[in-house]
Amino acid sequence: MEGTDPVKVNKKLAAALAGGAVVVLALTGCSEEEDKFTVDDWAKKYCDAAKPQLGKQAAAEQLIRSTASDGKPGDIQTADSRAFQDLADVYKGYAGAFRAAGTPPVENGEQLVKAAAAELDVNAKAYLDLKQQVDELDTGDQQEFADGLVPVADGLAKIEQNQSARDRLRAGETGKAMTKQPGCKPVAPSSGSPS
Repeated sequence: MEGTDPVKVNKKLAAALAGGAVVVLALTGCSEEEDKFTVDDWAKKYCDAAKPQLGKQAAAEQLIRSTASDGKPGDIQTADSRAFQDLADVYKGYAGAFRAAGTPPVENGEQLVKAAAAELDVNAKAYLDLKQQVDELDTGDQQEFADGLVPVADGLAKIEQNQSARDRLRAGETGKAMTKQPGCKPVAPSSGSPS
């Protein structure tokens, strides 16, 4: 019975280690490629995906503003309902753009993006809730309708204040990178005033 030849075993180990080294080098090469993904690259990816939503948001906000508060309840109800639906879709679009852009190469980048997207999802749902409240208002009595708009206005103010996660994202490198991107520039509504 022949014994195991240590030279042959050593050659096999050397071959295996060499193969392992190739795999390690290949993986290192991949991570170097990922490191080349800059904050500006991330911002461009997000802003390009978010850009279509900016125009829709400006139009929806303008629709709310342009409907006179002393106008006919039916007209106000129709305009607000449509605007709230559009804004819900816009905020879902922003959340999707954050998720599609992936993780920015900054400290806590994944958590920052997840929190911002989740916040936008909450706001989208809140706009749908406002739409439902407006749809259920009685347009037959102008005073009753006006009284019913008060909690809707309060809900709108709460949505506008719910942006702490996005504020944290804007406060660092990601925010600076986003401001450089054309896709993240505010869009003026048709009246010419900024949104």
